[in-house]
Amino acid sequence: MRLLVFDPFHGAAGDMITGALLHIGADREATVSAMASVVGTPDISLVERAGIRSILVKTRATSEKRTFSEVIQRVQNARATDSAIAMAGRVFERIERAEKEIHGHTDHFHEVGADDAVAEVVGACTAFLSLHVDGCIVLPVMLGGGFITGSHGSYPAPAPATLTISMQSGLRVMFGKPEDGELCTPTGAALLSEFSSGSDLSNRDCSVICSGYGAGTKNPPMLANVLRAMIVEYTDDKEPGDVDLLETNVDDVSPEILSYTISRLIDEGAFDVSAIPCTMKKGRPGHLIRVIAASGEGRRLAAVMAEELGTLGIRSVPAVHRFIAERSVREIPVTILGEERKMRIKCGMLQGKVISIKAEYDDVSSVAHELGMPARTIARLTETQAWDYIGKSMQ
Repeated sequence: MRLLVFDPFHGAAGDMITGALLHIGADREATVSAMASVVGTPDISLVERAGIRSILVKTRATSEKRTFSEVIQRVQNARATDSAIAMAGRVFERIERAEKEIHGHTDHFHEVGADDAVAEVVGACTAFLSLHVDGCIVLPVMLGGGFITGSHGSYPAPAPATLTISMQSGLRVMFGKPEDGELCTPTGAALLSEFSSGSDLSNRDCSVICSGYGAGTKNPPMLANVLRAMIVEYTDDKEPGDVDLLETNVDDVSPEILSYTISRLIDEGAFDVSAIPCTMKKGRPGHLIRVIAASGEGRRLAAVMAEELGTLGIRSVPAVHRFIAERSVREIPVTILGEERKMRIKCGMLQGKVISIKAEYDDVSSVAHELGMPARTIARLTETQAWDYIGKSMQ
């Protein structure tokens, strides 16, 4: 398994996250194209911050106040994959939830609704998905200290939205000194929250595959204003198999709320969520809600279950071991309507033998849109030819 690791020892912002992802090998062409569709081609350069070479990303945007619906419309019009657009939308939904909790409304997004923030979020989501990692660990985030000035006046760092997003998502944080100022922006906190599937890398046997740095705008002397990112690979087969199992019974939750809760739990990093019909006391119909989460993430996701479902008790079984088949993503040639294309497939393997093949959704969706064919047809053609291709390659 390959994990992306963010180390926000000096905070995080949208441009720093995008820069760090590009530095460790994210698809630069796709990222630039996505950002350019929002504000024009960004400036991407290699700079130094306290002697550390890092990627600096600058958008070409003016500052405007936009409503949440206007921001979402700009996201949906971006030149990006369906998955990246959906992920970017969820990032702004996190920001909207925080703004509503703070102000009671979200008439305008102010700083986080400007076009540069929209471009950074769409670009960061595109870059993140292009890495095809199996999970993301976010180490403790330095928030900063002192006072900052925004559209609502002067207030202590971190900004209220940053603090609320961190609280709602369960990000582990650190507070800085008064002279630090704002180190983590609301956009940065929302992106890290969306990407995160865990926060602890201790006691894990892994190898560092690559590392990179995203540069902040400021360049203070003797202080590395950068966000570090790494890709690590597990060499211990036992540790990734440990999961937390959460369960609760509900009998007074509507199907719509159940659906939303399942989606939110998945967005928050749960591996799997199911709602199983059951009969409860006094013959009442209800559901058993079962959540599978990364080991150590049970407490955070239990809080989400309690918040969304109103349940008063959640059973938690920590560190349950699960069997995980080996997996890999391969790119193979596939002929569709007489034209050969490169399509990615996810292979499941057992003792070196392929036992399952599934076409990657982004590739299937893109080709289906292009050719005007049903997505399931594209997936079936891809998987059928993939089995033949894999069989020949192993002979």
